[in-house]
Amino acid sequence: MKKKQDVVTDPYSEAMSIALYALAPRAKSRDELFKQLLKRGVDSEIANSVLDSLELQGLLNDLEFAKLWSESRQRAKKLSKRVIAGELRSKGVSQDIINEVIDDIDDESEYSQAFSLAQRKYNAISHLDPEVIYRRISGLLMRKGYGHGVCARIMRELTGNN
Repeated sequence: MKKKQDVVTDPYSEAMSIALYALAPRAKSRDELFKQLLKRGVDSEIANSVLDSLELQGLLNDLEFAKLWSESRQRAKKLSKRVIAGELRSKGVSQDIINEVIDDIDDESEYSQAFSLAQRKYNAISHLDPEVIYRRISGLLMRKGYGHGVCARIMRELTGNN
């Protein structure tokens, strides 16, 4: 009968496997992946080495991650530039990359996105009292990160009040 032996894998390979599994569901920022590796007990030097290797292979790119994140959050959640920038900051993306991604979002497309969101809400609640309509729509827009000026402009357009 053979004696069962413990298989000892090298820490680098183990860290690489953890990183690749972490990247499978969605792209991540370098900082997110670094924190995940540390949480799994990977030494910081090995973690950085793995992340450098992934960057060289093109599997880890903070700029691409930030662009994809921004597009996704605009399309799916209709979030404003300000909220997207905050989310990217919390994911450890550098301010230079955040600025570059946010500069790609033009004000008019952001406004039309906010307007379509507000219009959908308005169509559902247009039978209510005007004060309730204003409160609900402006609350929705504020939660999505749009400023008071944008909210006021949209409400004027929706209600036909100048």
